[in-house]
Amino acid sequence: MKEEEVNRCQIQEWYPKFKSVSIKTHIHELPESFIQYLLDDSGPFLLPVSISNDDALPNRIHNPEEEEDYQVSEESGDESEQPLPPPSFPELELQIKGSIESLGGAVFPKLNWSAPKDSAWISTTGTLRCTTFSEIALLLRSSDSLIHDLCHAYDSCSDKSLSRPLSFFLALRRWYPSLRPEMEFRCFVWGQNLVGISQREVTTFYPVLLEKKNDIESLINEFYEDHVRLKFESENYTFDVYVTNDERIKVLDFNPWGAFTLPLLFNWEELEQNTGEEGDQVDFRIVESQCAVRPGMKTAVPYDYLDTSSGSGWDQFLRNADEELRQQIRSPEAGA
Repeated sequence: MKEEEVNRCQIQEWYPKFKSVSIKTHIHELPESFIQYLLDDSGPFLLPVSISNDDALPNRIHNPEEEEDYQVSEESGDESEQPLPPPSFPELELQIKGSIESLGGAVFPKLNWSAPKDSAWISTTGTLRCTTFSEIALLLRSSDSLIHDLCHAYDSCSDKSLSRPLSFFLALRRWYPSLRPEMEFRCFVWGQNLVGISQREVTTFYPVLLEKKNDIESLINEFYEDHVRLKFESENYTFDVYVTNDERIKVLDFNPWGAFTLPLLFNWEELEQNTGEEGDQVDFRIVESQCAVRPGMKTAVPYDYLDTSSGSGWDQFLRNADEELRQQIRSPEAGA
């Protein structure tokens, strides 16, 4: 994998080319001071002061006694003990407020490559839905998975020369509460040929996919040929799509081939054996029964940024899960 392949998968790079077939998104370049705020773990957890007086956790219970623990007595003459003022990013907050309003009042945030899915639990809704700058800051500041974007995006590159991108961007994507997880799919491109399609949410069996599998495959094949093949410049990569109720395809994301991208219902070796040339059909895989659900794939860390490289803990876990699945399929009870 090359640095340029990783760079092409940044949302600020691919979204302008695929804007007409993606979810409406506003992208803001982040000031370096905000990046340092996200990385700073030297002091207490502080949210930025909001110029709009928005509270990311409006229902929290304030305990004055606990708050006093962080206050310095007025009698103290040591200025070094005075706490630093909370951070504030008024210009960025105003820009984000305008974007949220133009996107219908609710968004979900994403940095160059990844979204803070591992911190959804801390929000008042338990999702990535945000309506204020304060809610966005809370999710970003609470996320461990975003460290990938901030510090480790190029770790798998054979020509690594950078430790981080020169600039970071915040993508605000319009929030659609009615999106159905069973209609999201990961598509695998090898040698600029579509060689595989996988159900994205592999922890659940969706009977509707059995009925619609052939139609969905045709829609994705046609979409790839018409909208992706000649536009995305990498030879090998993956892209995620969503199939709408009226059978339109929306691009959700692009990811590099291998490295930190999960192959879901495949492994990379078998995907690379399918050249996608004439005579080779696209291998479309879904969870076809309850016993074929991939165990343990629901984690707090976004799927795309788990370390599944050879020899890693997740690599061994997934191999064990594959073996367990094969044993379940071979057992007499599996067909009962």
